[in-house]
Amino acid sequence: MPRPIWNGAISFGLVSIPCRVVAATESHNIAFHQIHLKDMARVRTKKVCEIDGQELFQEDIGKGYEVSKDAIVQVTDAELDSMPLPTARAIDIVAFIPADSIDPVRVGAGYYLEAAGPVALKPYKLLRMALERSSKVAVAKFAWHNRERLGLLRVKDDVIVLHAMHWDDEIRSPETLTPKPVELTDDEVDAAIQLLESMARDNIDDYTDHYQEAVEELLAAKAEHRQPKAVEAAPESGGQLVDLMAALNASVEKAKANRGESTEDASVHDLPKKRTAKKAAAKKTAAKKTTAKKAPAKKTAGRKPRSA
Repeated sequence: MPRPIWNGAISFGLVSIPCRVVAATESHNIAFHQIHLKDMARVRTKKVCEIDGQELFQEDIGKGYEVSKDAIVQVTDAELDSMPLPTARAIDIVAFIPADSIDPVRVGAGYYLEAAGPVALKPYKLLRMALERSSKVAVAKFAWHNRERLGLLRVKDDVIVLHAMHWDDEIRSPETLTPKPVELTDDEVDAAIQLLESMARDNIDDYTDHYQEAVEELLAAKAEHRQPKAVEAAPESGGQLVDLMAALNASVEKAKANRGESTEDASVHDLPKKRTAKKAAAKKTAAKKTTAKKAPAKKTAGRKPRSA
């Protein structure tokens, strides 16, 4: 288990829960170094003053804020540390709201909250069960790297998870990206829904990072002075699709084939068009006229109706 990266307490009302913050995810990205191709030596990044060209060390570097093009003011760590930050060691819950009311765009990285010691076990479980039974999430304020942040607390299995959230003014408006109006038929929408259903899964646990695996194989092969194993090439894109219904039909067939299902009935069929009121009325009138004309022809001359 990774070491805690923050120690403090969750508080809501008069309840305080000592806790530790532990990273919920870990990166498996492969880090590359910059090298000099001539002699394979590492290339180092130096911090240099842009005025005198002198190389600087960490103790020579401070924080500065550019107030104008030619003016920078210095801000010290002591000045920042002296700023009032009531949530410095607390995850202060300010509200409980429905889980589906949170815009996913605002939700950031997740961290596990671990109960810190025996005294925290009961209030920790109390908060977890209250969140579960109410189907709500908690919105909280907390401090991270000398800055107050907004957080979201939810339950995963038996653990409370803290998500860093963006403030409302940090979310860009998508208005400029809204697509222009286009016309879609009911058949196209129904076909898209059928494609969604054919691609439905219970979970995504078996997906893996094929690119990461290929890079690892490449590095292992180079270290062992051998040729890397052949990697299956990705299928070529078919280019721009013009016929939307044909693309949906083909996609449904491919999805069913990937799941090992029969593709005989995979095509998206056009739905029967609904009759309009006028057409239906016209057909009924025509049927009545036809019956009225044909009725006398069915009678036989001189024959009386048969009694029951």
